[in-house]
Amino acid sequence: MAKIVIYGAGSIGCYVGGRLLAGGSDVSFIGRARVAEQLRHRGLTLSRHDESRWHVPPQQIEVSTDPAMAASADLVLVTVKSTATATAAAELANVLRPGTIVVSLQNGIGNADVLRAALPQNTVLEGMVPFNVVERGPGAFHQGSAGALEIRRAPAMQPFVDAFGKAGLPLIQHADMLPVQWAKLLLNLNNAINALANRPLKEELSQRAYRTCLGMAQQEALALLQRAGMRPARLTPLPASWIPHVLGLPDAWFERLGRRMLTIDPLARSSMSDDLAAGRTTEIDWINGEVVRLAQRLGQTAPVNERLCELVRQAERADVRPSWSGEALLAQMRTAAGASS
Repeated sequence: MAKIVIYGAGSIGCYVGGRLLAGGSDVSFIGRARVAEQLRHRGLTLSRHDESRWHVPPQQIEVSTDPAMAASADLVLVTVKSTATATAAAELANVLRPGTIVVSLQNGIGNADVLRAALPQNTVLEGMVPFNVVERGPGAFHQGSAGALEIRRAPAMQPFVDAFGKAGLPLIQHADMLPVQWAKLLLNLNNAINALANRPLKEELSQRAYRTCLGMAQQEALALLQRAGMRPARLTPLPASWIPHVLGLPDAWFERLGRRMLTIDPLARSSMSDDLAAGRTTEIDWINGEVVRLAQRLGQTAPVNERLCELVRQAERADVRPSWSGEALLAQMRTAAGASS
């Protein structure tokens, strides 16, 4: 049986790896000491928004803090935050066998390129996790929203496709993942807004002022992508270009037309919000910051996304975490947009 190693046993890594393990795959985990201790003593309890549940007892879980565990891997799923990609690349370069497949299941656009540069003897593929995962307690992880895993199509990956299917995590394969990554990033622009709002995603998205902030950030990014000749993939029932308009609808209309965006666990928050709560550095530079860098490459500006970056960095440094109201945050976005026009 092929060996799968999860490098980065956080929320996404534990959930995806746990589902694969529950589906019969040979899976090992590499993660921080805190998570490793929890998995050794409690195992994994996994749940989904449709009330599906899985449990993997601790005696079935192989977990280590040592990257050397990846030496036996046939497939490595990299699920660390974007801030740790360079470290992951360096550690994996020291232990992986030539030919091992590496898949980046991370936010942002360029993580696979960082891994690829450090791992020239390995096949490195871009992947995308569309759903939100919440850590509900030690060893307990909950998928709070819907979606299927997406990955760049490659012959080397085909032997593993059945394993994902048996786990109930079928892979949608694409010849080109860049449009998919940008489509996911457009949705992830809400991570910063949710982190600044400091409230659950469902509650935040139920308020028009917050949604208008997201619509402004998305419209700015879409204009830049059009200038760059890039059309985002369609990940939702509506094309990406329509979503900002739907976000701006009155709450009652949005509740009907945007129902899928509200089909999320009522306690779920963005990973960026969780990072602020834990005092960790966020992925802001790999999400909204990616839009700012695209603007710079095109000789343009992205004032709305740039201001969101500034506000999140301020929140990272703050002694007391801010909780922006929708109206106050929208005023910041409009001021930023107006100052650049």
